[in-house]
Formats: sequence, structure tokens, C-alpha cells
Amino acid sequence: MSEAMMSHAVPKMPPAPDFSASAFVAVGREDFVAAMRNAPTAVTVVTTDGRAGRYGVTVSAMSSVSADPPAVLVCVHDASPAAAAIALNKAFCVNLLAADQVELSDRFAGRHKEADRFAGIGTDALGTGAPALRDALSIFDCRLLETHRFGTHSVFIGLVVGARHGEGAPLVYHNRAYCRPTAVA
Repeated sequence: MSEAMMSHAVPKMPPAPDFSASAFVAVGREDFVAAMRNAPTAVTVVTTDGRAGRYGVTVSAMSSVSADPPAVLVCVHDASPAAAAIALNKAFCVNLLAADQVELSDRFAGRHKEADRFAGIGTDALGTGAPALRDALSIFDCRLLETHRFGTHSVFIGLVVGARHGEGAPLVYHNRAYCRPTAVA
């Protein structure tokens, strides 16, 4: 089903904590965003499937949490229907994109207006049932362990119950552009 068809079935995320009265003073948003442009990040598509429906969204905030037990985290904007679906489905798959998969990143980022972002894309269902993109460079199939809300995002920590990897360079996002890494020496 398309996101438009499923949006009515997915619950809204609870409100984020209010930090406006906090004793801490945060740097301004513009300065933060400008500084973050210098932080290169891997480009991933995070997918989920289950009773809340099948969704996918491009995410650059992904990190390893632990190798023992194997766990990763992803941060998904609460405005994305994928955030509420991950919380309800209790599973997600992190698909690390290869350097030649810019179109796939743009598709799941919503830069193209397909009714179904998965149309014509080969997927496999691993242990959790979340769609694993067949051509992804690496795949981390995860059972949802914890959800934390902060600001505009939900932080999902998942136990990796399946993984697959290939060879090649990852797609990287840096200074508002797609890049590919190169060795320094």
C-alpha cells in the first residue's frame, strides 16, 4: 500500500519534550545546521513492514551502538509516516546505499512523487519482515528494542537479527551533496 493509503492507519507520535524552558541554552538552529554540513554521513534507507504498513525513508542519522550485542540506531523525523510505523511494527531494516544509488536515496527522501516508493525495486524479507533492498551495499535487519523522542525526531535502537554485506563504496552525504569516499593514502 502507498503511504497515502496507509497514513490514516498509522498513529501520530506523542509530543516531543519542551526544551524552551530548559536551564540550558542551545546554539542557534542556523549555526547548528551550518556546522553539521561539514559532517559527512552514510546514506541509508530505513524500511519497515507489519500491521502499520510498509514504509521507507532516506536517513543519514544511523550509527552502530554495540557489537555485543549487535545493535544500531537510526533517527527518523516524526513528520515521516515511517516513524510511527516503525514504533508500531517493532522492526526496521537499515539499507546502506552504494555510491551509485543516488536515485534510490532521492526516491525514499520524497524527491520523486511515486505513489509507491517500493515500485520496481527488488526487496527481500529477512527475519523481521522489513523490506531489505536487494542492491543495498549492507543491510541490518533489526528488532526494535528502544524508542526515544528528542526534538523533532524519534531515535530507534534495534537489535540486529540479520545482516548482509557486499563490496563497494557507500553513498555519502556532505555539504548538501552526494559524494563517494576515497582513500587518503
